[in-house]
Amino acid sequence: MKNQTLYTLAELDKQHILHPSTSPAFNRNNGPTIIFERGEGLHIFDMDNNKYIDGVSMLWNVNVGHGNKELAQVSFDQMQKLAYSSMFYGYSNEPAVKLAEKITSMTPGDLDSVFYTSGGSESNDTAFKLARFYWERKGLANKKKIISLKRGYHGVTVAAQRATGIEVYRAFSGSGDPDIINAEPHLTSCELGDINHPSYQNSIRGTIEREGANHVAAVIIEPIQGAGGVHVPPEDYLQAVRKLCDEQNILLIADEVICGFGRTGRSFGVNHWDIVPDLMSVAKGITSGYAQLGAVVMRTPIMDAICEVPDMLAHGFTYSGHPTACTVGLKNLEIIERENLIDQADQMGKLLLKGFDYLNDKYQFFHNGRGRGLLTGFDLIKDPEQNITFTPEEAAAMSIVEECKKRGLLIRGFDFEPGMNIVAIAPPLISQQDDIETIISIVDESLSAYSKRLGL
Repeated sequence: MKNQTLYTLAELDKQHILHPSTSPAFNRNNGPTIIFERGEGLHIFDMDNNKYIDGVSMLWNVNVGHGNKELAQVSFDQMQKLAYSSMFYGYSNEPAVKLAEKITSMTPGDLDSVFYTSGGSESNDTAFKLARFYWERKGLANKKKIISLKRGYHGVTVAAQRATGIEVYRAFSGSGDPDIINAEPHLTSCELGDINHPSYQNSIRGTIEREGANHVAAVIIEPIQGAGGVHVPPEDYLQAVRKLCDEQNILLIADEVICGFGRTGRSFGVNHWDIVPDLMSVAKGITSGYAQLGAVVMRTPIMDAICEVPDMLAHGFTYSGHPTACTVGLKNLEIIERENLIDQADQMGKLLLKGFDYLNDKYQFFHNGRGRGLLTGFDLIKDPEQNITFTPEEAAAMSIVEECKKRGLLIRGFDFEPGMNIVAIAPPLISQQDDIETIISIVDESLSAYSKRLGL
């Protein structure tokens, strides 16, 4: 009966669902690759009761793991009390107020006001709007342009898609915002003023000079790039960008959608570099995926300028400040603090990087293990010394992902640029030492199988 149910669901899925970030042709012909049924802690199970380690927290967001009964219970209780209410027309609700207070107690500096969204793409679109609106309020309406970074990922709504520095997303459907520009990432010396650097013209500083600071509203940066391949910036980079934005009278937006709420072993990614952005986009880990919720947190001067407006703020979402989602967020952050999961992520991340060192010593093609906390990745390069990459036919990253999947570990690969083969590992913050050791063991077995197949 279960197999029949699984077959029926797969057929219905093929007929009726267009999946995100999936080949439509593949899904129409083959159906879903996995139909999940339940989750417990670090693990997730399909309808055939196959058990997988969730090695990327689904989409970097299930920070406290699957099947948390406390989150289910507070959601149930709040739904019985007040499932939904609007925040339009000045309406509010207790969970939204309390969660805003909690978020702003965690954020650095004077990031002390919140605008609620339903997720990361909405948060980044909102940050762009608020940055532009702020400059309008300051009498600088020409400051419209947003500078983002190549390989950065900021979502797939029209503006967020254009800010995303991955060409397959930027080009999709011909949609675009002409006032959003990609710059080259992580050029510290350029951002500090090295005009002789060969990539200076395409750096953030070079882009500001070309466009004119009087036309640039904001720079948006992920503290650690996630879906672009887990790229950790050079040590002084974020400080250099913060200083540049201050010099040029430009706002700095930190996209903390992936990094935020403990993922990197700190409350927020920017905490690793001790900077305070002007606006911070959050989502994902705010509820650990148990409810759809995001926010933009803004510094006092921005909120003060906006709050001088006597007219209606012409921006908002139906589910802004959703009471049930905010209740889940509050309990989620309580669990993260109570269970000391941020420090745990820091310690388990260090253990994961030690495992990468072991794999680096064992396999010539394993290269550049990196990350902070439980946001980690590594490159696969056929011959790192000669910089010889794997061919598209060899599909190194996706082959390792499939080998791991066979062995009960779900991880994520990236190959959206020629020669790129990156694998990301980002398990829930509840991971323990034996979980990390199991993950490394499975990756080891998968690398070995791939190496034998190619005769490496």
